[in-house]
Amino acid sequence: MERIIGAAQLRVVIQRVSRARVRVDGKVVGAIGRGLVVLVGFAAGDSEAQMKWMADKLWGLRVFADGEARMNRSASDVGAALLIVSQFTLYGDASRGRRPSFAGAARPEAARALYDRFVKLCRAGGEVAEGEFGAMMEVELTNDGPVTLQLER
Repeated sequence: MERIIGAAQLRVVIQRVSRARVRVDGKVVGAIGRGLVVLVGFAAGDSEAQMKWMADKLWGLRVFADGEARMNRSASDVGAALLIVSQFTLYGDASRGRRPSFAGAARPEAARALYDRFVKLCRAGGEVAEGEFGAMMEVELTNDGPVTLQLER
């Protein structure tokens, strides 16, 4: 698939973790053991096809060690979980001035629908926990590696 400059791009940052949790107002709203923390940001034009591709990619991405300590196993292979956290700041543009612009991010109403659909698509692959859309969250995690990747589609 050819990338079109200026086209909407579903953005994620993933971190391989040994454990992670999200708190809102001091209460844990989502937690996992071994797995991937998925910070996800949406643009207004993000599509079902992009979200499906990303969900499949997250479950199939080989970032877990095999018996020879090589990243050769996926979250699905090792029974890992995903912790999905909405993060519109992935669309922050700080190239001008001192305050980031978030003009590239989907508006909250549209982003909420995209987020809910994305979580549903991810749940089809295995265990998924999540943060709370639109809330001020504290994300606590223990990196495993560390392994951190950015993906766009």
